Amino acid sequence: MQIAVIDGATRVIGKSQGYLGLPLRDEPINCTIGGDGTPSMVTAWHPSEEDILAIINGAAIHVRLIGSQHPPIMLDIGPVPA
Repeated sequence: MQIAVIDGATRVIGKSQGYLGLPLRDEPINCTIGGDGTPSMVTAWHPSEEDILAIINGAAIHVRLIGSQHPPIMLDIGPVPA
């Protein structure tokens, strides 16, 4: 997977820590637990051709979180490019 710049990015995290930097969009959501206006951060990723082939052939998508505490997360698919 390749990091993408998400539409409406509001900041880049991780660069000062030595990582490539992850563009994200701060986006309040309506969460069934946290309520309306719950803060969230959205990132975008592009799968390589090899990733797409692996997914078609049944490979799972793994989400890796750095650290020892797991925050709540959501995974979905962005819009099809125009």
